[in-house]
Amino acid sequence: MTKTVQEAFFDMARHLGLTTVFGNPGSTEETFLKHFPADFHYVLALQEAPAVAMADGYAQATGRPALVNLHTAAGMGNALGNIESAWYNRAPLIITAGQQTREMLLLEPYLTNTQPHAIAQPYVKWSYEPARPEDVPGALMRAYAMAVQAPAGPVFLSLPMDDADKPCPRIPAVRSIGRHLGADTKFLQPVAQALTSARSPVLVLGGAVDQSGGWDDAVRLAARLRCPVWAAPGEGRPGFPETHPQFMGSLPGAIGPLCERLEGHDVILVIGAPVFRYYPYVAGEYIPQGARLFHITDDPSEAARAPVGDSVLADPGRACAVLADLVRESLRPAPVPRPALPEPAAGERITAERLYYEIEQIRPADSVIVQESMSTLKQLRQRLPTHRSNSFFSMSGGVLGYGLPAAVGVALAEREKGTNRKVIAIVGDGAANYVIQALWTAVQHKLPVLFVVPANRAYNILKAFANQLDTPGVPGLDLPGLDFVSLAKGYGLHATHVSDPAALSGALLEGMSEDQPWLVEVEIDPTVPSLL
Repeated sequence: MTKTVQEAFFDMARHLGLTTVFGNPGSTEETFLKHFPADFHYVLALQEAPAVAMADGYAQATGRPALVNLHTAAGMGNALGNIESAWYNRAPLIITAGQQTREMLLLEPYLTNTQPHAIAQPYVKWSYEPARPEDVPGALMRAYAMAVQAPAGPVFLSLPMDDADKPCPRIPAVRSIGRHLGADTKFLQPVAQALTSARSPVLVLGGAVDQSGGWDDAVRLAARLRCPVWAAPGEGRPGFPETHPQFMGSLPGAIGPLCERLEGHDVILVIGAPVFRYYPYVAGEYIPQGARLFHITDDPSEAARAPVGDSVLADPGRACAVLADLVRESLRPAPVPRPALPEPAAGERITAERLYYEIEQIRPADSVIVQESMSTLKQLRQRLPTHRSNSFFSMSGGVLGYGLPAAVGVALAEREKGTNRKVIAIVGDGAANYVIQALWTAVQHKLPVLFVVPANRAYNILKAFANQLDTPGVPGLDLPGLDFVSLAKGYGLHATHVSDPAALSGALLEGMSEDQPWLVEVEIDPTVPSLL
């Protein structure tokens, strides 16, 4: 019996392991969602932007692609900010959206997507509307292949709503797709020779090292070189343990200050990150005079746009392993570790440093941090260092509205994998209100996420930029009158507000121990931090 396009689509999705669907459906999607298969799981978000961020967190935490269901052009517009985040996070998302019926497309009726190929550009790897209804399952196979190939990222399919019931006489073959590049010794040998003969080498590692399974090999490479290790600026996840004695911290994103941090090194090796993700603009040299930079990436566009250095296309994780085998173990003294941070002083107001210190004291060792508190990110990374692979997630693109729903996706992944690590979402009051409705999904799925909202009642990161850019008097940077306890309770969460430093530890401990979603709003010192 000939299957319908809809039946063939779900068969293909099933074979590809795409049985969890994140979305917010509309009328143009209902034809494909009718008789939704019992072995599939639909995760409902209350708006399209959190649906994409949930899928992003889920895909990164599972290491597998995720299927996203959005609503024609209007829903794609809502979701575009987090599609950009997925692009920079290298999250393999297969995004579908309904299209009007083919019979009426020429007339451009209500809810027509008039530019299906262009609407998500430039933040998808591939965008397609099948020429024939029977091409839909094959388009899903190709979309999967495009999403998972290095560098991974989102793709988009526009599906005319009347295709669902059309016959699909030929089911395309399910193919396996290699997800990683190799790491050829021939091309990495010059890099190894330069590192071995260097007087003072330095490693700069990005999130693609962890995404490609290179965490342990990066540690092994650093140990053999006995050199400092820095995190590349603007990365959404670490590529190296931040508690390691050779770890020096995160490089600033400004050209001049970044160069200053690398002063004294003659060989710079960047693995799994762009060279570099700069902002704000501060003039200077890209690298110290006389230094040589090597760049290992699986992204040809990153290799092409690097302003300095010799780039090698290779799998970042595998490259770490190959180089660790190739370089000669150094006899140089190990770099002096960063001094341990003292306990932050207790005061009348809770500072961001005090908040993160208290979280570090009570969080489980295997907990997962999802963050979007940009004005306090420096203190967060220092006070809540990541020491395990796949344990820290953030957005890389600069668009707010990622952290709350991404934590939901990560928690769903933890449950599905059976690891059930505690997920702690730290999201500033400004960012949280972009996607506050994500709390509802956490409640519906009974996810034990601890949501911590550091409330400084302002877009403090923008105030920091205003100081850096010398732009006084910018309007719209203060956020008075927000009540996250009431907001959370409206979505069904237990929530509490803390402003007394003496009550902070107890409130966090209570939320940390719960097996249901819990929110703690923490009134923090609103002092504007320096940007660099």
